[in-house]
Amino acid sequence: MPNPTIDIASTRREALTVPVYKRSRGIARPVPLLIAGVVLLIAPLYVSAFWLQLGFTISALAVGAIGLNLLTGTTGQLSLAHPFFMGVGALAYVVLSGESQETSLGPIIGLGLPPLLGMIGGVLLAGLAGLLFSPVSARLQGIYLGVSSLALVFIGLHVLNTVSPLSGGFNGRSTPAFEVLGLRFDHSDNPVTILGVPFGRAELLWYLGIVLLVLAYWFARNLLKSRPGRAMKLVADSQLAASVMGVPVMQYKGKVFFASSVYAGLAGVMYALAIGSIAPQSFGMDLSMQFLAMIVIGGLGSVGGAIAGAAFVTSLPLVIQNLSEYIPFVSNSPGGMSASHLASYIYGAAVILVLIFKPSGLAGIWESAVRLTKRRRPGTDKTHTARRGRADVQDPTN
Repeated sequence: MPNPTIDIASTRREALTVPVYKRSRGIARPVPLLIAGVVLLIAPLYVSAFWLQLGFTISALAVGAIGLNLLTGTTGQLSLAHPFFMGVGALAYVVLSGESQETSLGPIIGLGLPPLLGMIGGVLLAGLAGLLFSPVSARLQGIYLGVSSLALVFIGLHVLNTVSPLSGGFNGRSTPAFEVLGLRFDHSDNPVTILGVPFGRAELLWYLGIVLLVLAYWFARNLLKSRPGRAMKLVADSQLAASVMGVPVMQYKGKVFFASSVYAGLAGVMYALAIGSIAPQSFGMDLSMQFLAMIVIGGLGSVGGAIAGAAFVTSLPLVIQNLSEYIPFVSNSPGGMSASHLASYIYGAAVILVLIFKPSGLAGIWESAVRLTKRRRPGTDKTHTARRGRADVQDPTN
């Protein structure tokens, strides 16, 4: 009887091969996506500037959350350095696109480049910073990587506070308005008018946020469905098993850290445009904790979950603030609790509840709701569905 042999190369190819998925026969996905797209496009015609500004801020942080989810949620590498790379991107943008000027606190340096080049430069410099740190991230994992990445946050805060000619020091400096295709994203006296609605800074930033978020989502989804994406998941499951199957673990860890820092750089530029200025306190430990809350609440490893988590964490303090008159203990007066503090408690409780009862987060809740809806659809043949279920495999990247 011949001895069984194991073909390592064949096993490796099978593990990293794209499985064939059968499409469901339910409602086509483009229909709800088309409806959502139309709603987002016409929102500036009906929504106030405040909510449009909030939407752009959510887009900025959602881009950062997607990048962190690729690193932490998909590849299993704990990093707290996201605010540092956001700060690099934001600082590079204001220096490259801003103008030199004299202030009461000293000179401010700016190169006066076109804002689009400033945005690209900010993203590239953040990626370069991530590339320089990637050898460290490739050799560390778990709490050791988390602590070492946390050091970058403190270094970034120190730099932003001390290099006043670049950052403006403790008080920060204003963010140059973005401009592309002749459209200037500022409070212009002659804004573009569409259907009687003036399209000023908030409206233009809203559309900019949609475009950049869609691009970030599209790239991350395609990455996860590709061969490198499946290798990233193998690294998260077991680095030893991944290396045995031929995955260059250290190389992948370094590359994912670089990609995550690029996402953070873009998020930093968008965040600077959203708040209108950069200041050291905007890129501290609080932002690190918020990003972790976003990806855990949204669902580790889920691109859509990262967006949902960013929307939840970003909008919650403002929602609480608007409802403060109905919540007795929420007040800015002595003895009261501020909306931001209450939001922090809710973040913590949400993270604990998600980890205990639904580790897949909001993304998992959504998938469960969709499956329940399909199961209760009238006319569904349970026997046929059960028989077909053995052949239909769910796409794990949803």
